[in-house]
Amino acid sequence: MSAAASTLIRPVLSVIIVTYKSRHEIDDCLESIPIHVQQGRVEVIVVDNNSGDGLVEHVSDRYPEVILMAMPENLGFGKANNVGYARCTGDYVLFLNPDTISSRSVLEHCLDRLEADPTIGILSPRLVMANGEMDLACRRSIPTVWDGFSRAIGLAARFPRSRWFAGYNLTYLPDNESYEVGAVNGAFMMCPRAALLRFGAFDEQIFMYGDDLDLCYRCRKAGYKVVFDGRRAIIHLKGVSSSKESEKMARQVFVGTKQFYLKHFNPHNSFWVRWKYSALFGLWEYVALAKAKRRGYNKARPL
Repeated sequence: MSAAASTLIRPVLSVIIVTYKSRHEIDDCLESIPIHVQQGRVEVIVVDNNSGDGLVEHVSDRYPEVILMAMPENLGFGKANNVGYARCTGDYVLFLNPDTISSRSVLEHCLDRLEADPTIGILSPRLVMANGEMDLACRRSIPTVWDGFSRAIGLAARFPRSRWFAGYNLTYLPDNESYEVGAVNGAFMMCPRAALLRFGAFDEQIFMYGDDLDLCYRCRKAGYKVVFDGRRAIIHLKGVSSSKESEKMARQVFVGTKQFYLKHFNPHNSFWVRWKYSALFGLWEYVALAKAKRRGYNKARPL
């Protein structure tokens, strides 16, 4: 089949990649995505948030098969993903970070699972960082105040196998098995289009961070499952883009997550609830940034 004829076939999978100053990691990401999987054609859409680092010109010249959408400003993670989602045509949609390295086998495995179980609304494999450790954010609960407190003061790290202390990242569960979770990481979220039509795409009021938690929460409220499948893994070079503006992005972790809690757990816009979450997240941010600076972290991470 010719390339021209192939483009006329509706893709089975649309991969949406939002970039911001991602010029140096985009090649590995794009080259890890196959043109076809067993189920059919793969469509790739790159939405650039006005990077200004030569990424647009590079992708346009080197990857003519990629649908490239250059934004005139930084729209944020969720809004830019929604731009790509509105353009895509696949039966399944993968929201993918540019600092990831995927593989045909992982994509096909995830597609097989979604096709076999229409009750799954969002699916993620295990994300492994460059040092070989699992990215703990790829498997999370919808954290309670206690979960956040346990993580903030180090109890979760001290007792990673305890259900009582490790509820935030569920580290008491096996890494290489599959099960339902509260949320997965926005670095890799594969969804059936039919499910997205039910619970919607990203909340554009959340600039970044917290938006993946929000999407997973709405997915579950709509009656779908959020599933972590640790039997397959991809590489996540975590925080490469956000580390370029480390402190600003680190603070945004807490802004976005607080927005999520105020949206879903303060339906009557109570002053006292707003005050409670502002105080809690303000304290968490202070502790997290102090620990990050002391340890020399240069990446956005809540703790």
